[in-house]
Amino acid sequence: MKLFLVRHCSAEGQEAAAPLTTAGQEQAQRLADFLQGKEIARIISSPFLRTRQSVQPLADRLGLPIDADERLAERVLCGENHPDWRSMLQRTFDDLDLIFAGGESSRMAMNRALGVIGEVTASGSGNIVLATHGNLLSLLLKHYDERTGYAEWERLTNPDVYELSFSKAPVRPVRIWD
Repeated sequence: MKLFLVRHCSAEGQEAAAPLTTAGQEQAQRLADFLQGKEIARIISSPFLRTRQSVQPLADRLGLPIDADERLAERVLCGENHPDWRSMLQRTFDDLDLIFAGGESSRMAMNRALGVIGEVTASGSGNIVLATHGNLLSLLLKHYDERTGYAEWERLTNPDVYELSFSKAPVRPVRIWD
């Protein structure tokens, strides 16, 4: 069984209802081309519009529904916008339990997403696409490789794809998007 962790394509904003840009729509088609031959049995996505739109072309080609799961929604860093959000985010990679007012810690966000992974790996239902957001994706990568940090988050692209193979231990994320 393999999981394909997908970061959404380029979007018009950060709000839950922000759609893909024109370039993001083209990226979604390329993403579908890339994943089409990977024997995908299921697609699970954050409920945010940009993540669902990122995997919709793949779902259409494969004739699969997109299952929305709130646990794949973007991590809430804090309850309000801060001009220094990047430095705040960087600190949360070093201290997984650091929590800002109105937000969730890295560990909290990581654990909710790991709940999805635990359920789908226990089901053994074939290869699965999990579509999510950059911060949450980088936290999942950190779970499987503790060396992952802020610098790796900065290097993520829109879209991006990492493969997790559960056929051998230890499970290590491999970036497969080109």
